[in-house]
Amino acid sequence: MSRIGKHPVELASGVSATIADGFITVKGPKGEVKMHILPRIRIDQEGNVLKFVQTEETRESNANVGTMRALVADMNKGVSQGFEKKLTLVGVGYRAQAQGNKLNLQLGFSHPVVHEMPAGVTVETPSQTEIVIKGADKQKVGQTAAVIRSYRAPEPYKGKGIRYADERVIIKETKKK
Repeated sequence: MSRIGKHPVELASGVSATIADGFITVKGPKGEVKMHILPRIRIDQEGNVLKFVQTEETRESNANVGTMRALVADMNKGVSQGFEKKLTLVGVGYRAQAQGNKLNLQLGFSHPVVHEMPAGVTVETPSQTEIVIKGADKQKVGQTAAVIRSYRAPEPYKGKGIRYADERVIIKETKKK
């Protein structure tokens, strides 16, 4: 059995899990996350502890049990603490402004870029050059951050663009004659 899959997931206080019809739903103070259960995996719930068991002894089910355990652990963390990604804008005139569930970006194009947030994901702009994306679903938060970054990825000569807060952009040297 997978080394990660052997460890049970203990649900945080105020978090409940429901297993029905091939789906697992985890509810908590930060929201609700629902996901399908991977094939050849059974989840046993004993109080506030979830255990993951392979129904077959195959290589695929061995991999799936570890993956499923990691995904459910992230769901537990997301609904209790939440996930967040921070982006920074580098460049003259690059600005961001949150308006409800929309993010209005000025990125040096002739038009503003408006990005609508998916359900369960919120956005804040503490300053004009900072974006904070928050949510209970780790995959949605990361995907939203990646899509926003793709509007103007950091370029390698001046470093202008949208980058993650902890990202280091390696600046290339310009061409010489």
